[in-house]
Amino acid sequence: MAVHVGLQALAGDYAVSQLAQEVPLPAWADGPGFVAIARTQDELSVVCLAERVPAGTKSAGPWRALKFLGPFAFSETGIAAAVLQPLAQAAIGIFLVSTFDTDYLLVKAVDFERSCAALAAAGHRLAD
Repeated sequence: MAVHVGLQALAGDYAVSQLAQEVPLPAWADGPGFVAIARTQDELSVVCLAERVPAGTKSAGPWRALKFLGPFAFSETGIAAAVLQPLAQAAIGIFLVSTFDTDYLLVKAVDFERSCAALAAAGHRLAD
């Protein structure tokens, strides 16, 4: 059975920023919109609205974000794969962030309309 996911576009352009592993969490990262922060032994990554990222910060973007309309139980399988497969077939790069309840998909802003078309063609529902 094919998995079809509801997706909601988030307002605004996002940036994916990289900071040194040892720096404290930056105050500019927090605020309205989607925020994701991951610290590893190698780096601190911050996803937030691009307008909050200070000039000179190592960043990639602009990205547009789509929220998977969950929640999804941890036992559910194939959710992310079902969404990512049509984008891979369309040669669209992604950045995926998972939370307790759901996932957030970021695609480059220049690929956003093409991404939405590929997802709709695969049977996924794009909420207004």
